[in-house]
Amino acid sequence: MTSVFEPQSQVAPGDATELADRLIPDWEVKPGSAAVVPHLDSFAGKIRECERICRTPYSEIPHAVQNALTLRRLQQMVNTCRLNPLWRDRLTEGGITGAPATFEEWQRIPLSDKDTQRDFFMGERPGMVVPLGHGGFEVVASGGTSGGRPLEIVYSLRELRDTYEIAGHFMGTYQLAAHLRGSDPKWLYTTLADYQMWSSGTMVGGVLQNVPGVNYIGAGPVSAGVLEHMFSYPGPKALMGITAGIAILGELGAGLSREARDSFRVALYGSGVLPQRKRAELQAMYPNLAILSYFAATQAETIGLQLRAESPYLASVPGLHLVEIVDDEGRWVGDGEEGELVVTRLHAHEAPLLRLKLGDRMIRRPRLDGPGLKTSQFEFAGRTGDVLHLADSQYSAARAYDALREELSAATGVDLGEVAHEVQFVNHREERLITLFAAVDDVPGLSFRFDRALGPYGLQRVFVNAVPRALSLFNQGEANPLSVERTGYRFQVAFVPRSSPEIERTAVGKVPLVRDRG
Repeated sequence: MTSVFEPQSQVAPGDATELADRLIPDWEVKPGSAAVVPHLDSFAGKIRECERICRTPYSEIPHAVQNALTLRRLQQMVNTCRLNPLWRDRLTEGGITGAPATFEEWQRIPLSDKDTQRDFFMGERPGMVVPLGHGGFEVVASGGTSGGRPLEIVYSLRELRDTYEIAGHFMGTYQLAAHLRGSDPKWLYTTLADYQMWSSGTMVGGVLQNVPGVNYIGAGPVSAGVLEHMFSYPGPKALMGITAGIAILGELGAGLSREARDSFRVALYGSGVLPQRKRAELQAMYPNLAILSYFAATQAETIGLQLRAESPYLASVPGLHLVEIVDDEGRWVGDGEEGELVVTRLHAHEAPLLRLKLGDRMIRRPRLDGPGLKTSQFEFAGRTGDVLHLADSQYSAARAYDALREELSAATGVDLGEVAHEVQFVNHREERLITLFAAVDDVPGLSFRFDRALGPYGLQRVFVNAVPRALSLFNQGEANPLSVERTGYRFQVAFVPRSSPEIERTAVGKVPLVRDRG
């Protein structure tokens, strides 16, 4: 976790573009055919050469150099995409006929979404520059929770290994080193399961295995006994898991020795919201513990890392992805402004995907630009997709609504699709309460009919029976009525008048299907 570089050799801003052009020369920036692409030097190799020339870790190289090399790589990616007919047509329709000369021009490239990803990388996978038959790829699937449909993405294995190494080294240097000190062995665990056809266990595990100087254990879900055994190893420890897997460590650790509890230094949670009361319980149980966010997605295994417990800001890993926070027109927002998260994976010669919206809202924060680390920062502001989060499971809100509408119609004779002008789920995640607001004309009449037909417990039965039907193909079997009941979530329907302020609307009058609350 220590630097092997000599003191930094400064590169003048005017030389940054020249250096980037030297690192990715013209014959590489515009490959002549798809057959050439698998033989292009990796972008990770360019980063390492840049470090050698500047005698500085890439994450600490001046922004001018990082930006110049990133822009050069994006130019290469656009030229590579244009070798594929589907990409070429998409870019041409968006007015893009060549590589962008500036970041301003880059922002004119059309944004991609989950439907773009599905059309380009599922079925016959027509968006791949190098066909799947070439070999050397990994296909990763997720449940497609935003739209309720399965979703796949394709990675080059050689580049996937590069990203694991880059992200792992960054974690070790800038996130974990301050906590995992001393000469004793250092341990890094994950309790993510690796038995489902999606990315979490495999991809995050790939990153964690590449953190220098640690011993990695892919434990999967653990019991109190297994945790006690893991924590009996001498040395400081860090553990990454889903939010529920981190929250339960307060209970699982009740039988640990004081020495074992003192050795737990970092808890990394990867999804959901960790309630304040759970944070307090964990820190009471483990007095030396820092609780940090590890923000990732199927399409990008390490998007942002919380480096300090006292700040919610997430830092991007320099050279891994281009992370953009954009407005409705796809243009970059300013510091302190909220926008949509857009990610372009910089290590994707054979299967590039440009400007992908991941369905998250972020606030752009000032970049780090002092001594040491130099990178962009942002802060999570919520989901843009219509997703219901119950504990650490995610459900398509559209599918959940359809299931609830059907169940409620059968139980009450009232079809929400017919009587409601607008509907909106509000998820109070710390209180574990979901309210379905329905704007109707006859508030007292419909409220009376629901109460009379369902009684005090009927609505909860409807909820736990309907929600599992909102799971998509790759998630089927993840939940059933009993498991939904065990989340502790309660459900209520609230009828409100039309134009009620209880239903949140956007600046242009749209009603989002889901709103999350703390």
